[in-house]
Amino acid sequence: MIKRLLLVIASASVLLLNTARAENSPDTDLVLLTENFPPYNMAKDGKNFAKGENIDGIATDIVREMFKRAGLTYSLTLRFPWERVYKLALENPGYGAFVMARLPDRENLFKWVGPIGPDDWIMLARADSKITLETLNDARKYKIGAYKGDAIAETLTKQGLKPLVVLRDQDNAKKLVNGQIDLWATGDPAGRYLAKQDGVTGLKTVLRFNSAELYLALNKDVPDETVKKLQAALDQMRKDGVVDEIMGRYL
Repeated sequence: MIKRLLLVIASASVLLLNTARAENSPDTDLVLLTENFPPYNMAKDGKNFAKGENIDGIATDIVREMFKRAGLTYSLTLRFPWERVYKLALENPGYGAFVMARLPDRENLFKWVGPIGPDDWIMLARADSKITLETLNDARKYKIGAYKGDAIAETLTKQGLKPLVVLRDQDNAKKLVNGQIDLWATGDPAGRYLAKQDGVTGLKTVLRFNSAELYLALNKDVPDETVKKLQAALDQMRKDGVVDEIMGRYL
């Protein structure tokens, strides 16, 4: 009986080890991770986990074509939350994450391929709001909603604005309409797209306070030659008009 139990435990241990190896060392050049961040990347069924062809969006389509042209293989997984995606890409050789804002604090943490697309930072208010802002400093007296782990939330926090963060950025749309927050700090076009998906329309932009570019961020151990191949492929796609064509499918 004991021998049989030990055999079962040993077999289970081997199975778990093989599963971990398959996850962490796939037979591909790179392991790519992303999140639900419409319209750039999103699960087709709207859930917080998806793999391969069950993921679409502007950035996803661009990355797929980029890797095809570069002759590189990859696995693609959409996970939740973004903080986990970021940490995995930061700490694991052969990993990458998209789309990520390229900020000074992050510059030396990753190798970058892009830009894939723009991500302006805006403050949204309800259509009937009387709030007017000239600068970001003017927003200090209001309750601001933001997305936990996102570059916008991090920047606001560093500037002492103390945003109220949520795990899903789309939750801020309803919080804004319901009066739980006064302003929603989000990206454009992402924020408007998310709000529309949740049936929230008529929001107005009261401040545009930054213009960021979104990239594919690769772990620093990814070979420079791989990064160069991907960048060359993306540059050629932009010249060929493919990037604009992909964006036109969603916007």
